[in-house]
Amino acid sequence: QVQLVESGGGLVQAGGSLRLSCAASGIAFRFNDMGWYRQAPGKRRELVARISNGGNTHSADSLEGRFTISRDNAKSTVYLQMNSLKPEDTAVYYCNAGITTLTNLSYLEVWGQGTLVTVSS
Repeated sequence: QVQLVESGGGLVQAGGSLRLSCAASGIAFRFNDMGWYRQAPGKRRELVARISNGGNTHSADSLEGRFTISRDNAKSTVYLQMNSLKPEDTAVYYCNAGITTLTNLSYLEVWGQGTLVTVSS
């Protein structure tokens, strides 16, 4: 039983900032890599950024360094700080986590329901 809950989405003007949070909860699981993806209407879901359990990060080059991913292992939470937002950043942002079950060490991927970010001109 694992659940990801995103928060922090909303409406912001171009040039503004938002901070997304994704809290993972459950028992008998270890959270490994966590990441953020986004999907705009009519487009494929794309990677925004990922962060490993040890804190190593990878982000899409197209973001031009405007977004920063981080995590707090004690809180089982991953964050996405979004700065200098552009209208083309408008999308539903999804949290993703790789988890390992502690009973049999199976690996699973879990997705959140998504949070909408709308950037106006």
